[in-house]
Amino acid sequence: MASAEGRETHIEPPDLAMLGKPLEFIRADHHRQRKLCGLIEELARAPRLDAGKAEAVIAYLGHDLILHFIDEEEGLFPLLRRRCLPEDEIDAIFGMLSGEHADERRLAGDIRDALAGLVADGTPVPELPEVQEKLLRFAKRERRHIVLEDNIILPIARARLTEHDQTDLARQLATRRGIHTNPR
Repeated sequence: MASAEGRETHIEPPDLAMLGKPLEFIRADHHRQRKLCGLIEELARAPRLDAGKAEAVIAYLGHDLILHFIDEEEGLFPLLRRRCLPEDEIDAIFGMLSGEHADERRLAGDIRDALAGLVADGTPVPELPEVQEKLLRFAKRERRHIVLEDNIILPIARARLTEHDQTDLARQLATRRGIHTNPR
């Protein structure tokens, strides 16, 4: 879907064929989150509200981002906790990431509510500095969070998770998406 300016207004759904490689699926989901951050920043700075972009952000924050957090909190992180060695010093990182997920969920809810109101009346984000600040803060934090996960968590996962762990994680990811066959 494209906006009036011809730019993309949606975030492509995940490639479910990648579920058989769950760490790559999570990495690809991070790429989608980067696209989300770009849309959020565009909305935050645009002189006119692009309702299509706003609705794409609302939809992503209300479903896909929450699903991603669950994938990590209930799938990836517990598997890694069982497999990591003491020298990996992963518990502090997981504590920080889990705290960030909780903060991002709250902020995502605030952003969804604010954007829904703006879509209803057509007000551009820059006319509400407190909303603009929330959007820009979310995008900045989310990008930093993704960098940490891509450069620390996923490499450790590749080194520590067994094939069985990855099969289990793939099954969990598939089940959360309503797919009940073995993705491998």
